[in-house]
Amino acid sequence: MAHKKGAGSSRNGRESHSKRLGIKIFGGQTAIAGNILVRQRGTKHHPDKGVGIGKDHTLFALVDGTVIFKKKQDNKSYVSILPAAIVVAAPVATTEAAVAE
Repeated sequence: MAHKKGAGSSRNGRESHSKRLGIKIFGGQTAIAGNILVRQRGTKHHPDKGVGIGKDHTLFALVDGTVIFKKKQDNKSYVSILPAAIVVAAPVATTEAAVAE
């Protein structure tokens, strides 16, 4: 008698699921506050202005704007957000009648 079970699945299936790590929003793309920028193990990329870090080292946007990846003098990769320009509406011209009231 054979001691190997043929094509059974009861002894298989112990491989872990992939963790979907990596950069989620690349440099030059726009992000809104709360968007996940990078999922990572450890700090391969460090947070800079406008970027927060979670307990599992996930980097996320704190403000709306454009994502920028850069290396500083310590040769580490930093992720920052260049805030979107704040658009201010032009003041509405008033007439003399409206001012008199």
